[in-house]
Amino acid sequence: MTDEVAKEEQPQEEIKPQAAELPDDPAELKKLLLQERDKSAEYLDNWRRAAADFSNYKKRAEKDNAEYAKFANMTLIARLLPVLDDFDRAFQTIPDNLRALTWVDGIVLIARKMAAMLEAEGLKPIEALNKPFDPNFHEAVIHEESDKEDGTVIAELQRGYKLNDRVIRPTMVKVAKKKV
Repeated sequence: MTDEVAKEEQPQEEIKPQAAELPDDPAELKKLLLQERDKSAEYLDNWRRAAADFSNYKKRAEKDNAEYAKFANMTLIARLLPVLDDFDRAFQTIPDNLRALTWVDGIVLIARKMAAMLEAEGLKPIEALNKPFDPNFHEAVIHEESDKEDGTVIAELQRGYKLNDRVIRPTMVKVAKKKV
């Protein structure tokens, strides 16, 4: 047997609590009791405060984790937006004589399926046309004189998107300016 194991196997001395010297005077004893009661109340208050802080920390951590999970795929979705744009531009340029072909229908269905999948993840297009310009959702790239009310979006140049109510790409718009 090694020395360490031998030390562990030796019986430990029993530690006996030592009684504090208590004063004989009842007034002093009462004063000491009140001091100890105050300490006890302070310790209890500190413990409650620490427990409340920990509870708040847990709630905040759960909220942060939920927020992280909600937007974890935001980078990937933002990288897929140009693909959606390309599909839209391609569909706008398909000649009428090709629209009836089944492979064209297949590509249209693939694009719709991708859009539906992204929508299920929380992606929504930002409505802009004929709405007042809002810098939180729109990016004005052109101001043009128009009969429409000043500050109204008159054309959507690139669709913008929100992911779970957070803008991931603002809509590029043309904004009306009053004729002078």
